[in-house]
Amino acid sequence: MPTPNDRLTSALAASTGRPNAPEPDAPIGIFDSGVGGLTVARAVLDQLPAESTVYVGDTKNSPYGPLPIAQVRANALGVMDELVEAGVKLLVIACNSASAAVLRDARERYTGRYGIPVVEVIQPAVRRAVQATRNGKIGVIGTEATVGSRAYEDAFAAAPHLEIVSAAAPRFVEFVERGITSGDELIETATEYLAPIMEAGVDTLVLGCTHYPLLTGVISYVVGDSVTLVSSAEETAKDVFRELTRHGLMRKEKLPPTHDFLATGDAQSFEVLARRFLGPEVLGVTHADHVSARFPTGVIARITPEMIEEARVKSLAKGTQ
Repeated sequence: MPTPNDRLTSALAASTGRPNAPEPDAPIGIFDSGVGGLTVARAVLDQLPAESTVYVGDTKNSPYGPLPIAQVRANALGVMDELVEAGVKLLVIACNSASAAVLRDARERYTGRYGIPVVEVIQPAVRRAVQATRNGKIGVIGTEATVGSRAYEDAFAAAPHLEIVSAAAPRFVEFVERGITSGDELIETATEYLAPIMEAGVDTLVLGCTHYPLLTGVISYVVGDSVTLVSSAEETAKDVFRELTRHGLMRKEKLPPTHDFLATGDAQSFEVLARRFLGPEVLGVTHADHVSARFPTGVIARITPEMIEEARVKSLAKGTQ
C-alpha cells in the first residue's frame, strides 16, 4: 500500500510537477451540474466516436444557476479534481454556470500544472453566434449565475459592433431535469422569459445553458423561424477535437471505447433522462457521491502549491548532495 509520501513523490513528476502526463488512451472527462451536458456529450461522441468518456452529472448540487459563485466554484473544482485524479486526459466543462465561474482557475490548475487541456462552452457559442447574426443583434439566455457573471458580454467584447441582450431563464433547467420538454406551462414560461429578447429584435439567440438545447422545440416555437438558435455543443466538440490533435492525445487503442456515466444524486432518474436524451450509449448510470467511488484516484485535490514547492526544493537539495 503506497504511503501518502510515496503518492506525493509520484505526483511530482520530474520537471513538470504533475501527477501523470495525460495518456492518449485515457477517457475524456465531461462534467455538468445535471443532464444538460449530455447535449455536449452527444456531439463529442458523434464527432469523436473512437474516444472513451466519463460523464459526471453533479445532480446532488444541481441546479448551479441560483447558487453563489463561490459555491459553484467549489462544486465544479471538486468534481474536476477527482476526474483528473481518475486519469482523464481532457476536461470538458459542459456547464455555462461553471464555465463562467471557474474557467481561468481550471486552466491554471489542470492545464498549466498538469498538462490536461480544458474545454468550455461559452467561447464556442460566441464564435457561432458572431458567424450567424445578420443584423448584429444577439440574444443570450442562461441561468441566473451565467447572466449575472456577464461572461457572455465579456466574450462578445471583441466584437463591439454587436448589440447583446441577455435574460435569465432559470426554470428551463427545472423543466429539463423533470423530463418536461413540451406543454402549456413550459410555453407560457418560455414566452415570459423570451419577451425582452424578442422586443430587442434579435436575429440570433444563444442558448447559454447546456440544458436549453433540449428545449429547442418550444424555444423555436416562441421566437419563430427567423431567429437562429445557437447551441455550443457542436462547436465545443470541435474544440475537443482540436485540443486532442494539438496535444497528441487522440485515442490509439483498437478496442471499442467505453462510456461511463456517474450521478452524484439520484442515479435512476438521471438514467431515465440520459437514455431519453442521449440514447443507447447509456448502458447504465452509477450513483457516486464522489468520482473516487467509481474510479481509483490519487491525491491531487489535496496537493497544495506549497506542498509542491516544498517537495521540489527537497528533491533539488537531494540532487546536489
